[in-house]
Amino acid sequence: MSETHSFGGTVITIRAPEPIDAAAMARFAASVPAHDLLFLARDIRQPKVVGAWLKGQHEGTIASLIALDGEEIVATVAALSDRLSWSAHVWDLRLLVGPTMRGKGLGRQLLDAAITAATAAGATKLTARMTPDQAGAITLFEECGFRAEALLRG
Repeated sequence: MSETHSFGGTVITIRAPEPIDAAAMARFAASVPAHDLLFLARDIRQPKVVGAWLKGQHEGTIASLIALDGEEIVATVAALSDRLSWSAHVWDLRLLVGPTMRGKGLGRQLLDAAITAATAAGATKLTARMTPDQAGAITLFEECGFRAEALLRG
């Protein structure tokens, strides 16, 4: 199932990722400044990481969406769970919006969808990671009820 919305005059299709999206994911990851990838637990520029992401999507341990401008991914969101851990109720949210689509409401829509999916799947606590200088991301997450709990130095 996919949805189409306009963000800042750009028509964007939002849908779950599929195996055929692996090349587009690689192009997207390469287009994002390396600094913006620092908060991700895994390097999505690596094909094996994208493969694991798509496998997790298929198995239900990852609930993710991609946003496409035509054939190109411009943003992604993922909610991840480790169902075998003591804290299976804690899901990690990862939102990555490409520079051209920031500040247009796309990140908010993706984040809202990820929160809804994670809570529907049983999450009772959501976490997110970002670098302290990502002011836009921090504001977005705070507007959704998140609060800073830890700051890792260096």
